[in-house]
Amino acid sequence: MSNKKRFKQPPKNKDSKIGVPDDKLSIPPEQQPPIFSLRYLEGEYCLTKCDKDDQAAFALKLHRLSKLTWSQIHSQDRHKLGYEKISRDAIKAPIPNFITEDVNFIAFRFSGMKPMVGYRDGAIFYVIWLDRNFTLYDHS
Repeated sequence: MSNKKRFKQPPKNKDSKIGVPDDKLSIPPEQQPPIFSLRYLEGEYCLTKCDKDDQAAFALKLHRLSKLTWSQIHSQDRHKLGYEKISRDAIKAPIPNFITEDVNFIAFRFSGMKPMVGYRDGAIFYVIWLDRNFTLYDHS
């Protein structure tokens, strides 16, 4: 028999579930920090296509933004911690089929002036494109 000590398993509670705490459900999205989803990043505008410096800058930007509420972000400069709206017609890459016509795109800057473009749904920001080469839309 081994001399290793074993830890006792905590008792399982049948009612415990992982989910959103009740107090978070009553807070309006504008007063919550953003939740970032990378679920739909792929292709030429994916994180894997970025160099290591851009990947690190992306992680730092998400960290900084996650410390602010959407309301605070909205009041920031668009080239700093704020964002700007991007016209759907300006997007040159194919727009995924699941994104309906009523969805508005916004861009944050993640590495210098390089934009990450996606859309917001409540407190969640879905990153769709990382425009590291400034080819996703006309930047003039």
